[in-house]
Amino acid sequence: MKRYGQGFTLIEVLIAIAVLVALAAIAIQQSGSYRTAGDIGLAVTQLRSLSNQIQTHKLNNERFPASLSDIKPQLNMSDPWGRPYQYLNIEDADTKGKGQVRKDKNLVPINSDFDLYSMGADGKTTAPLTAKDSQDDIVRANDGGYFGLAAKY
Repeated sequence: MKRYGQGFTLIEVLIAIAVLVALAAIAIQQSGSYRTAGDIGLAVTQLRSLSNQIQTHKLNNERFPASLSDIKPQLNMSDPWGRPYQYLNIEDADTKGKGQVRKDKNLVPINSDFDLYSMGADGKTTAPLTAKDSQDDIVRANDGGYFGLAAKY
C-alpha cells in the first residue's frame, strides 16, 4: 500500500476543530460565571459599606437618613451594573411606605430598620424576593445579618 503524504485527513482535521470549538464554548461559559460571581461579591461589599455608613448616621443623628444622598458615601453610589443602590427607611417611615418593603417567601419583611439592595444584573425588582424579577437582586436582610443574592436567601 502506497502512502502519499504524512499529513492529516480531512476527517481528522474536522474532529480536531470540533473538539477545540467545544472546549472554547466551555471556557467562555465558565468565564461568564466567574464575572457574575465577581459582580455579586463587589455588590455585597458595597452594600456592607453603605449599611455601616447608614448605621453611623443613625448613631450620630438619632434617626436613619431619609435617602442615601444624606450619608454622603465615600464610594460610588452605583452597583456593578451601573444602577444606583436602592434604600428604604422602614423604621422612621409612615405605614404607607411599609408596603414597599422587601419580603421573604412568606411575605414577611426581611428587615425591620431599613432595606438596602441592588436590583441586580437585569435591573428589575419587586418586593417579594421569590418573584422572578427579584431573584438576581443583591440584598441586605435580617437587619444586616445577611448580605447576598436574593435567590439564596
